[in-house]
Amino acid sequence: MQQYTVCKGDTLERIAARRGLSKAHIINANPWAEEQPYLLPGQIIFLPSSPRRRYVIQPGDSLDQVAEAFQVQEASLLEMNPGISGSYFPEGRMLVLPHTEKNRIVELKGEYGYQQLTQDIRRLTQSYPRIAGGTIGESVLGKPIPYLRIGEGARIIHVNASIHANEWITTPCIMRFIEDYAYALKEVKRWNGYDPRLWFAQCTLWVVPMVNPDGVELVQEGIQPNNPYYEQLTEWNGGRIDYRHWKANLNGVDLGDQFPAHWEEEVQRRGKKSPGPKDYAGVAPLSEPEAAALAAFTVKTSPDAAVSLHSQGQEIYWNYRNYEPKESREMSRRLGQASGYRPVKLEGSDAGYKDWFIQEFRRPGFTVEIGLGKNPLPLDDFENVALETGLVIAELLSI
Repeated sequence: MQQYTVCKGDTLERIAARRGLSKAHIINANPWAEEQPYLLPGQIIFLPSSPRRRYVIQPGDSLDQVAEAFQVQEASLLEMNPGISGSYFPEGRMLVLPHTEKNRIVELKGEYGYQQLTQDIRRLTQSYPRIAGGTIGESVLGKPIPYLRIGEGARIIHVNASIHANEWITTPCIMRFIEDYAYALKEVKRWNGYDPRLWFAQCTLWVVPMVNPDGVELVQEGIQPNNPYYEQLTEWNGGRIDYRHWKANLNGVDLGDQFPAHWEEEVQRRGKKSPGPKDYAGVAPLSEPEAAALAAFTVKTSPDAAVSLHSQGQEIYWNYRNYEPKESREMSRRLGQASGYRPVKLEGSDAGYKDWFIQEFRRPGFTVEIGLGKNPLPLDDFENVALETGLVIAELLSI
């Protein structure tokens, strides 16, 4: 066992990912860790040795086949197993397998937070010059809220994610699509039957991947008593130290109810009079810096269509008080057909980003509820949900 001192930003999932372990390995060595919603900086945990995968060479196996099956480099396989070679690969020999090679930039290394997002944006813009980046404004705590842009076409598409803090899995899902798009464009390859060259020529895609970075950090890491917001947030959270259910920003305002689309009616419907984990719409529309920045950015870029990514439900909401254009229903059907999600005509909801966009621009707007389960969705769902998200956006770019 190796002794490890927890640092700020550490979670069980993040430590496990760095050490080639599973969360269960760490909990088995530290049973008390399952009882705490968050690790605290300064705590000592014990880390078991990283278990190595093993494989017995089967009849007909070759070096290249085994390397491909386990997604490892042949050179790494040879280095860890002295005596074997391409010409000598004896049946029955037990192999020690290296860790799977990760060739992507956007990968889950535990919970996907603001720090990893900014690192991935830097790497993506360096690796793919056709991706441009910038910021739309700042959060309550002064975190810059980033955007990405790809494409040079006249049709403008907007996508935003993580308006709700505990729906942070929407961020790596849209980031994965951006990477896949840029990679396929660079390598002149198709992506799931689509031609990204057509997207690039015909559309400009603007993405705000994490609207609510302070809230995401709160959900993933909690808050410590030395933080100046600790007492206020603890009160708003009903005395609970677990924030995994938290949707709002750091002012306890639900950014999903912050937009000037029959805002007063939404306030009456929600009945929330004070800050809290969800459903409090604030003192006025766009009172929060994150919502105001997103609205201003949308006005500046004037999209032809917009998508706000949320979780969960595998549904696509496409209407708002009959303000939507007639093509919205058919577009939602196509998005649903591509992803397997169900188009839904939603009633009795106001003040959301999609609501405001449709009312303000009279153009197609969609709320897409990705995945299925309880928020935050489990990390194991990421690959499937990321693909579904990508298929929605790919189809929208292709209409």
